[in-house]
Amino acid sequence: RDFAAVIEGCRAPRDDEAGTWITDDMLVAYSNLHAGGYAHSIECWSGDRLVGGLYGVAIGRLFCGESMFSRERDASKVAFVYLCRLLEAWNYTLIDCQLPTAHLATLGAREVNREDFEAQLEHAVSCAPRADAWRATQ
Repeated sequence: RDFAAVIEGCRAPRDDEAGTWITDDMLVAYSNLHAGGYAHSIECWSGDRLVGGLYGVAIGRLFCGESMFSRERDASKVAFVYLCRLLEAWNYTLIDCQLPTAHLATLGAREVNREDFEAQLEHAVSCAPRADAWRATQ
């Protein structure tokens, strides 16, 4: 529903960080990818308040997770679980989390060696996306 609010939530400084990698130029780039149908957000709402979410880029049947945030406990985890269920239903073959973190490990993320990753990446990108995926998933 609100990709712009999710990316702003992700780029807001966190207590343990001095800044963010999501610069103004990156914000524009991801907004353009969203307008083109490549970047997507998964959001957690409490009433009319956005309490967490994540966004990333989908190509073929690959989803590259870019960033996530929570304003309420575990909201980003809820968004990630929902994303996983959607992608499984749509026969996506790979979620690239990019950086191994303890947080992602609690959600089942695991590192793979480069050779396996490249093979999985090649396959995922070569698959045609489901035509109706990402439409009306609210």
